[in-house]
Amino acid sequence: MLKKLEEFNVGETGRIKNIEGEGKIRRRLLDMGITPGAEVYLRKKAPLGDPIEITIRGYELTLRKKEAAFVLMESEEEK
Repeated sequence: MLKKLEEFNVGETGRIKNIEGEGKIRRRLLDMGITPGAEVYLRKKAPLGDPIEITIRGYELTLRKKEAAFVLMESEEEK
């Protein structure tokens, strides 16, 4: 099932399918290692849901919900 990274629940794992958006935000996400095919594990969400902490490529990364909205994921649990 395809959904945005911001819609994931804590503990959910998925694979990046596409990075939406253009310009600086897309470049920033790609530079952080958020690239199609990478596996992502959602570790934590702040009490109000922003920011979120993910594990990608063996390191922890914190993203704003606004940034996570550009990352289209395929949930591993739904395959």
